[in-house]
Amino acid sequence: MPTLRTELHYGKRMVRAFEVRPANLDAMFTDAVARDSAALALVDRDQRISYGELDATVDRVAGNLARHGVAKGDRVATLLGNQAAFVEICLACARLGAILVPINIRHRRSENEFVLAHSGAVALVHDGALAPVLPEPSRTPALRHRFVVDGSIEGSIGYEALHAPVAPSRRAEIHEDEPFCILYTSGTTGQPKGAILTHFSLIHTCLNYEQTMSLGPGERSALAVPASHVTGLAAIIFSMIRVGGCTVLIAAFKARDFLRLMSAERVTHTLMVPAMYNLCLLEPEFARFDLSSWRVGGYGGAPMPEATIKRLARELPGLTLYNAYGATETTSPVTIMPPGQGVRRADSVGRAVHGAEIRIVDEAGCDVAPGAPGELWIAGAMVVPGYWNNPEATAENFTDGYWHSGDLGSIDHEGFVRVFDRKKDMINRGGYKIYSIEVENVLSHHPAITEAAVVGRPDAVLGERVHAFVVLKHGGTNETALKAFCAERMADYKVPDRLTFLDQPLPRNANGKVLKTELRRMLDAEPGAS
Repeated sequence: MPTLRTELHYGKRMVRAFEVRPANLDAMFTDAVARDSAALALVDRDQRISYGELDATVDRVAGNLARHGVAKGDRVATLLGNQAAFVEICLACARLGAILVPINIRHRRSENEFVLAHSGAVALVHDGALAPVLPEPSRTPALRHRFVVDGSIEGSIGYEALHAPVAPSRRAEIHEDEPFCILYTSGTTGQPKGAILTHFSLIHTCLNYEQTMSLGPGERSALAVPASHVTGLAAIIFSMIRVGGCTVLIAAFKARDFLRLMSAERVTHTLMVPAMYNLCLLEPEFARFDLSSWRVGGYGGAPMPEATIKRLARELPGLTLYNAYGATETTSPVTIMPPGQGVRRADSVGRAVHGAEIRIVDEAGCDVAPGAPGELWIAGAMVVPGYWNNPEATAENFTDGYWHSGDLGSIDHEGFVRVFDRKKDMINRGGYKIYSIEVENVLSHHPAITEAAVVGRPDAVLGERVHAFVVLKHGGTNETALKAFCAERMADYKVPDRLTFLDQPLPRNANGKVLKTELRRMLDAEPGAS
């Protein structure tokens, strides 16, 4: 592994950093161009774009943004799906020193209005189909320019204007500690917070992916998660740029289309949420697709059911699974499962990546004994300096460079990290602490269940009871049978007291995480709810 050294960053934070690294993200991209300008950088439907072609386009886009008054430090927002224009804007911002603000295309108008206003974005590049969710101009006074891709919208300039010939702008001098982008957290409760991802934090994430997953030239990664999410941005787009690999852009995930593309493009690498892997396995024609090139299967964002891990190992023996645990505030992974350990340590999210420091602390912030449960506090080069224009949230969520994850877990004597639950999702049933993931894992092994989620149901006597929401593949089971199935495999107090059968998938946010707040609202709406 590359050498680490202790360095001072963000004015007051000491971290372990890779001694040899690119100076900034634009330097990392130009290094890839210099190594092989003819190598394929992007596949976007029928477009096949080389590194040399992408570099020339980025020069034009950066020059035209500058011509429209975008300068270093200005915020440039995107409301784009997985398409080449998103990557072009990313790299143009890196070249100008502008700060990217990616917005998920599933957000509604009020959410977009908040992000644009809070970030103070001066320019927005949006898909023409998303015009109905754009805020009124009066609500975002700092927003001077709107550029529309694939369409003609009143008040927006056609994106082709950014492709026009123009004198190249002078590359900005960018220190690695400066912000590259602001990623707004999911906001399942309250207003979202804008995590500041720096050139420094993103480069360290790319280096960790490169080393841990043994990525190299010729790699081909399928971007099936949103490009606007930290996983799409860091784990796929920029990690491929780091190694001179190719990103295959997928506009919308549909299992059969995804598998067809994986086969046709000889994709080697993915990083997705577990539900996507499960949907692939449920595809009736799964076995007919040639997936022999697929060697790296990363996953994160939610626990992978043990049953899915075992079936993937059987169906795709050439695929190595890597559980990657992290968050927007950690620029993606702080742990990655070592190769070949996914089945043996299915209960773990792996070991800390190079430079990550993970503490397990009690309510007072004191370290607990190895193996004992507590909250994960995380520090390192990949941890963001704080939240944009929100000093209160920064002070509340960071202590001496450690970010408070809100996740409960443990670290064993071998350094393997387990994540049990979100602090707010742990169920207290008459004094017994129950981690919802444990019950969900047991339910995932039932052959009739597609997916399951567990929450605490308020109870006047016990405080909370265990309530499971399940989606069935087919009939052939009922509440009594599922309770019996669980009772054979776990302590009686962990067995769901009640189950709700859903005829549609579990509700998820834009990043694929199950919305347990929505499940709790469904409980509140049930007849007789307290």
